[in-house]
Amino acid sequence: MRLLDEAVPGMGEEFDVLVPMPVTEKRARERGFNQCYVIAEELSLITGKPLSFQSLRKVKETKDQYTLSRDDRRKNIRGAFAVHDKEELRGRRVLLVDDLLTTGHTAREASHVLLSAQVRSVLVFALARTP
Repeated sequence: MRLLDEAVPGMGEEFDVLVPMPVTEKRARERGFNQCYVIAEELSLITGKPLSFQSLRKVKETKDQYTLSRDDRRKNIRGAFAVHDKEELRGRRVLLVDDLLTTGHTAREASHVLLSAQVRSVLVFALARTP
């Protein structure tokens, strides 16, 4: 993960806690891991900031976003997330960690849910972005 070491110097000044983009329990069992958690864990080690891996949960099974049109992606992801422990995040600056940013609908929906739970701000970190 040396790439992350070079990409995030000083980044920890802008947030208080890292939150990986969640997957459903079914998806985690299928894959055996959540790749966003792996990235967030590494960022936590680099920045010294805590990792909150259970505070944001995916509560709705969705189709894979990459298989959908831009408009269908927005509809697909609506209502997919919930904050589990609002007190853990209230007033904190969150770094939402994702593996891939395409249209931004997933990050936007997760950010909206976090902001509704009264986090102070949400920054999004994506390891890759599609054109």
